[in-house]
Amino acid sequence: MNAKYFLDTNIFVYSFDALNPDKQKCAKELIKKALEDGTGCISYQVVQEFFNVSTRKFSTPLSAKDADGYLTMFLEPLCEIFSTITIYRKALEIMERWQCSFNDSLIIASAASTDCRILYTEDLQHNQKIESLKIINPFV
Repeated sequence: MNAKYFLDTNIFVYSFDALNPDKQKCAKELIKKALEDGTGCISYQVVQEFFNVSTRKFSTPLSAKDADGYLTMFLEPLCEIFSTITIYRKALEIMERWQCSFNDSLIIASAASTDCRILYTEDLQHNQKIESLKIINPFV
């Protein structure tokens, strides 16, 4: 059985980036696999960050209607983790111990809260191990 894994926001952003076709292909494959095999997940934070970028910073921003369609088809089925005081406290511990930004620490704490073994992101050091979580940059 495959280990459970967490997809960071940049995976979803790159799935729209036609200027980086290799990253776009990799991101789309990760998302497809997550939806098909049920072992991938995201948190509320990924949804928020994705909409902030996709509706404001894309060269052609997503409309509210298109964003809602993407939410229904891709983000909602993967969103398993919602904010709790426990996750915030864990994020603060991770921030202090590993010297990560709070936002990165919150992603790590969210992934750990659902027993993920892998965090796919380009925002942290590739192959780094933080507690039971292995950081993988899928674009290297």
